Amino acid sequence: MKLRIIFCLLVIRCLSAPAQEPEYDHIFFDNGLMAGRYYYSRADYTSPSYIQNIENKLPVSEKEYFTAKNSLLLNYVSAPNGSWSASILYHDWRGKDFVKEGKSLDFKLFVKSGTEAEELPLIAIGAINKKETTTSSFINFNDYISQFKQEEWVSVSIPLSEFKNLSYTNTKEIKEVLFKQNSQDGKEHTLYIDQVELSPIQKPVSNVIVPAIKAKAYERHVDLWWDKSGLENIKYIKIYRSEDGREFKQVGIQYPYTGRYADFTNEPNKTFSYRIACVNYDYSESQPSNIVESTTRYMTDEQLLDMVQEASFRYYWDGAEPNSGLALENIPGRRNMIATGASGFGMMAIVTGVERGYITREEAIQRFKKIVAFLDKAETFHGGYAHFIDGTTGKVEPFFGMRDNGADMVETSFLFQGLLTARQYFDKNSDDEKYIRNTITKLWKNIEWDWFKKTKDSKYLYWHWSPDQEWVINHNLIGWNETMITYLLAIASPTHGVGKDMYYSGWASQEKLAQDYRADWGQTRDGAMYSNGNTYFGVKLDVGVSNGGPLFFIHYSYLGLDPHKIKDKYVSENYFENFRNIALINYRYCVENPKKNIGYGADNWGLTASDGPWGYCAAEPVDHQDAGTMAPTGALASFPYLPEQSMAALKNYYRNYGSFLWGEYGFRDAFNLNENWCANIYMGLNQAPVTVMIENYRTGLIWNLFMKDPDVQRMVKEVFIK
Repeated sequence: MKLRIIFCLLVIRCLSAPAQEPEYDHIFFDNGLMAGRYYYSRADYTSPSYIQNIENKLPVSEKEYFTAKNSLLLNYVSAPNGSWSASILYHDWRGKDFVKEGKSLDFKLFVKSGTEAEELPLIAIGAINKKETTTSSFINFNDYISQFKQEEWVSVSIPLSEFKNLSYTNTKEIKEVLFKQNSQDGKEHTLYIDQVELSPIQKPVSNVIVPAIKAKAYERHVDLWWDKSGLENIKYIKIYRSEDGREFKQVGIQYPYTGRYADFTNEPNKTFSYRIACVNYDYSESQPSNIVESTTRYMTDEQLLDMVQEASFRYYWDGAEPNSGLALENIPGRRNMIATGASGFGMMAIVTGVERGYITREEAIQRFKKIVAFLDKAETFHGGYAHFIDGTTGKVEPFFGMRDNGADMVETSFLFQGLLTARQYFDKNSDDEKYIRNTITKLWKNIEWDWFKKTKDSKYLYWHWSPDQEWVINHNLIGWNETMITYLLAIASPTHGVGKDMYYSGWASQEKLAQDYRADWGQTRDGAMYSNGNTYFGVKLDVGVSNGGPLFFIHYSYLGLDPHKIKDKYVSENYFENFRNIALINYRYCVENPKKNIGYGADNWGLTASDGPWGYCAAEPVDHQDAGTMAPTGALASFPYLPEQSMAALKNYYRNYGSFLWGEYGFRDAFNLNENWCANIYMGLNQAPVTVMIENYRTGLIWNLFMKDPDVQRMVKEVFIK
């Protein structure tokens, strides 16, 4: 099975460079999302010395900060015959592989009274170069303080050339800032550290015009937004809030490429005023913006659903790659690289957005004209699209390595699940809507699904094809997993279709090859024959490997494909009931919580694929695939199957965890309370299922549209039992 299903991995590097990909600042710490210990840190000591820590991590402090909302605390005792050390780790994530070249290590320092300059710790930096880890010599940083003072913030700036005996070829290889004991005074010292970064040479921007802001309040947060154009060369947008309309305090910072900020106040029925300022690279601030006012209020269940749907929809509307109008793999991440499968999901979210009144139909028409025009010119391989495409050129972007430099038929099928939905939705007789429909039909007919059988007599479809390495990945598609839609669209094709028997010979294959494949990724023989028949947590499972797998298996292929309408010889009722049982098994596992993970329960459930503390992982309700990481999309995209349990999770995630989990595009990708970790990204494959599946629960909108497609209707009649 594809890497995203079998392995827990973090894809950081890519073997090719897209055109003009914007670079990120090299920041080690600016804010921690969660209170308590900071996940990307280490702290240790040998008595009688000491450094305050929480499970060997540095504490996050809200007592003092240079930029809101918090800083890192260094509370230590440097004693004779003892030692202490601490480090701040650079947080890599997928798509953050273009980083500005640093010239100096800079940070802000707050020294409590009672600590003198010579009592400050030593500092070093560490790098990883060609898999070899090196650490520089430690130096005193008190020589690099702008002006030593106590009880106020001062700047520390150390040229990288001052750190000796360090091996790196590019400063993005610098991954760690280290502190250790210097003096032996035996006293307790308290420092706060903020804005730790490798600073580039960046001239301050003069005469910045601060954009006007708007605000809208919900139950426990207020959304702020502004026009982000022209802000590319500033460092931050600083958010100020007032409870009386007169005294404003900074409450957060936002990166200039976002254009939105969600201020989670956790206080319903309260009025807040806001303004923003632009922050330069020297931390000088512009004049403040206009002031806006908004009042939070308690919300009904229906209003909460609207709120969550709209926030996730914005990932695909506000967060889209501007040239193509298509979805990014994750935000923040590569800003020019689109993800085809996520884009298909996003199309269904956009259609939902029209019907919910988030945008107008005309706005959606203009976006879809841009989308289909881009896809019509983008690089294809026998009609199939690559997993990742450079939005500035339309060329394949082999983000997962050079073997993956051609067609990805699973991502293509996710893309066309959205396009076929749009073909049904834009049904008016206007020139624009006819152009959208006709272009989608052209692209649909161009896909040579039968080519991806590899050989004429093959029983299987294959996931990938490379123009220079052909079938090098050699991954044949076998269910049970997220790829049913690929076989069904191949059968539905009006021009290059495959026989209906491939549903059984490939997807539901009974061959030993298929049995071994299922047993290998599931690490069990349960479901190796495609059918299962066992009972888990009191629930009988007709189809599914192991006890059902991660929940994205019952989401991705079924955002458009209505599982109520599909039944084969392996399920007793229909696939909706089978999926409901998979969701129920997942729910009961989390309630029972055999591994005693913190937070699991009736309102925190839904193991699925997501980002995680150790990288991307497909979590499922079995011991070896459950490390305590929960993705909100798991429960929230399961609304059609378990609406009461999903609503309980939604309320818990928002009302109890919203301070770290809620952001400008809804819920962040995942969190792990065992590790005090929360993802700072939103994922393209995980946000849209929330919007779309909640809508399918509420109205059946996307299911009804996709199932109206004539090619889909013919396929359903050919393949499935009435």
